[in-house]
Amino acid sequence: MTQTVGRQTAEYTERSWQDGARSGQQVWGAPPPFAPDPEDFVLDGTGVPPDKRDTVLRRLAAYLADRRDRMIGYQVTEDMDAYQRDIGQFLTSHINNIGDPFQESGYKVNSKVVEQAVLSYLARLWHGVPYDPGNKESCWGYVLSMGSTEGNMYALWNARDYLSGKRLLGESEGAGKEMPLRYTAPVEPANPNAYSPVIFYSEDTHYSFAKAVRVLDLPTFSEMGRAKYPDDCPLGGPWPDEVPSALPANGKPDEQYPSFGPGSIDVDKLEKLVGFFAAKGHPIIVSLNFGSTFKGAYDDVRGVCDRLLPVFAEHGLLERHVKYGEDDHDVRRGFWIHVDGALGAAFIPFLAKAAHDPRYEYEPDVPVPEFDFGLTSSLPGKKPVDMVSSLVFSGHKWMGTPWPCGAFMTKIKYQMQPPDNPEYIGSLDTTFAGSRNGLSPIVLWDHIAQHPDDRQIALSTHSQRMADYLVEKLTRLEQRLEFGRGGLWIARTPLAITVRFRRPNPGIVAKWSLSTVTMKMRPDDPEARPLAHIFLMPSVTEEKIDAFIADLHADDAFDPNSPFPPDLSMPTQTFDGEPLTGTAPYADRGFA
Repeated sequence: MTQTVGRQTAEYTERSWQDGARSGQQVWGAPPPFAPDPEDFVLDGTGVPPDKRDTVLRRLAAYLADRRDRMIGYQVTEDMDAYQRDIGQFLTSHINNIGDPFQESGYKVNSKVVEQAVLSYLARLWHGVPYDPGNKESCWGYVLSMGSTEGNMYALWNARDYLSGKRLLGESEGAGKEMPLRYTAPVEPANPNAYSPVIFYSEDTHYSFAKAVRVLDLPTFSEMGRAKYPDDCPLGGPWPDEVPSALPANGKPDEQYPSFGPGSIDVDKLEKLVGFFAAKGHPIIVSLNFGSTFKGAYDDVRGVCDRLLPVFAEHGLLERHVKYGEDDHDVRRGFWIHVDGALGAAFIPFLAKAAHDPRYEYEPDVPVPEFDFGLTSSLPGKKPVDMVSSLVFSGHKWMGTPWPCGAFMTKIKYQMQPPDNPEYIGSLDTTFAGSRNGLSPIVLWDHIAQHPDDRQIALSTHSQRMADYLVEKLTRLEQRLEFGRGGLWIARTPLAITVRFRRPNPGIVAKWSLSTVTMKMRPDDPEARPLAHIFLMPSVTEEKIDAFIADLHADDAFDPNSPFPPDLSMPTQTFDGEPLTGTAPYADRGFA
């Protein structure tokens, strides 16, 4: 999708509404501009002359524009043209949404009115009730300053304190008397595990969870099992580090390993693990993925909820009386289901709309999954139970914003009491970041305003078609290569907008900004597979895919020792002549 610097937004909008998707970017043209030289950006305290400053910034912009036009390896949309006119006018103000988004603050240069509109839209999109302070079933949330990593961290913080029995936002302490804000712990229970939550997530979960559980000192089932129940794993053998992922549904006998599977959580194994800890009296946190891992997998949120509800009911986790004193208690559930919808939560609702409306002629390969606040499960003879406690999404992915952002959402009845109430900000400190970027709600609002449901449906189904198209092109290429059938390791999880395949040479990886991982497919494999993937975001077109496939026809396209083109390298500061590099042990876990 061509980036057209200087093109009028109105012209872009008119054309994009007429077309199903924007035309291809300039992927066939001249060689890319050289990467910026670190020496050009050295700051020595004497300033940079205007002419040099203008030159180096233009070089940087040209290089980034070229890299942007070939960005296909990560789940970010690169179409930013329509924001230029609408958003530029706000760059003369420091817009800060400090404090609760639904409360005015002392800092008046804010965009909270826009943030509230965005949050109300998302609540309706996710089958929730927009914020109403008098309705504890309504949805509260805020626009994140980071991506979904911040939202995941905040969700787990909420879950930990909620299940640990800490006081909640707005609760009174005894005899209806309002007390100063502070954390209040419950009375010591008969079962020492009652307020010791345990978290469960799959081996394909985003890397931010491993980080979050350590920051929050929140034990995983694996850590708890090894420490307290070392020989009692209900799956048999040693405790796994994470809940195993599902096996492939229709695979060869020698491919019955999670590495060959779709990347979704194994619901049977999750049920056994949760049941073990629920029987010990532990409250349960389950985090489910929705579209943002390396495989673009969707955990079966409906299946998980239906299977776990009887477990929660059996072990008294549907309704618990949390005591704070002789005549003071609160009624809460003993489980928290979180959905990391960093990518999928933004577009799957529109696939569901398309699948249910014959006008769009969209027939998904598998049923479009449920995942949001509208999901309920039932026990025989009982009223339905709402199962999802919190949900996050990343704005810089599907919607496409110039910087990382997103939204966290929960229900008022689960809201965490803030640890402090700083008077000087004039608002409750109910968010993670404190100061929050007030431009993000404006950009998200601008995207939603320009993309009504019909347009969102067109973009969502377009990405599905592009995923099919890439699989077709890779399959045809595979037939012409020496690897033979199956040699490119082409794989796509149903409904995912990412396609996995054999990693090309380093030059192609760099040119197209591919995300890569080296994965051992079987425990006894002598070597691991080098894999890459492409995310078919709305900005990816047939023209861009064709240009990528053309590069894969080169004789050395899959030669790992192929020389790296110098014009594709990004110089960086060196230390003793060596560039600063790093490894990412969770590189297969997705992009924040």
